Amino acid sequence: MSVRTARAVVWAVLPAELAVMVCLVAGVRIPAVALLATEALVLAAVVLEACVLWPLYAGRRRAGSGRREALRSALRVLVPVTVRRLVAHEARALHSLWLWLLRRRHGVRAEALAVPYTGPQTAMMYGFLFVSVVETVMLALVIPWPVVHRVLLVLDVYGVVLVLAMHAACVTRPHVVGADGSLRLRYGGLFDLRIPASSVTAARVDRRYPEGRLVTLHPDGVLDLSVGSQTTVTVELTGPVTFVRPLGRTGVAHTVRFHADDPRAAVAALMRARTAPSTSQGPPV
Repeated sequence: MSVRTARAVVWAVLPAELAVMVCLVAGVRIPAVALLATEALVLAAVVLEACVLWPLYAGRRRAGSGRREALRSALRVLVPVTVRRLVAHEARALHSLWLWLLRRRHGVRAEALAVPYTGPQTAMMYGFLFVSVVETVMLALVIPWPVVHRVLLVLDVYGVVLVLAMHAACVTRPHVVGADGSLRLRYGGLFDLRIPASSVTAARVDRRYPEGRLVTLHPDGVLDLSVGSQTTVTVELTGPVTFVRPLGRTGVAHTVRFHADDPRAAVAALMRARTAPSTSQGPPV
């Protein structure tokens, strides 16, 4: 059985299983025959995936990989990268919602500088959240069919939670300037780029309004990580760095532009690590 066939089965069965789960959560009665048929299909898909996964796992084990690494490698072959990243993004967003409630931040050490970037989008995110809540209430009042009403209510409530989680991910996962001058650029759980201190040559406040998506790589090798269609800091690099787009594609950039709510503080922290005099002293004479 080929990996392509196994992937096709997953894409065919997964939507049916999700639909059944939504109906069950919404309290919709599902005929026993339909429920058993769906679960039988899911079980058959699981068996098929196991039959394809085992040879991949066994091959990695024979090559000398550990159990965990062999399993991860087999899953990377079997599960498309887009699916893996979408699931990971959603899991990180929901985890960030919990961190937000606890007023904690992710990946910010005591000696590092957290650089928030949510300023241009906060009003928009809360506006979108308000519209989602209003839509949920209006649909609950307008739709007369109980089954449709319950299903849409579950989907709308989860959508509201997910919007809030996406904003929480941006709040709890800021950019980070390390004490050594390294730079970590993030956008919630969607984007994460680590730039070592040795790769940064200069940084300056540079407000721009680029057109394009959240992550845009220009033909000249300039990477824009914009928030609210703007960037405020430009970082020059000693050489090209490789980054991963939200859906898994990679790119290479030699200059990075990103948004910071306080660009001067970010630039000062980056340059301070490069201009600070060495505190080490030689041995006494």
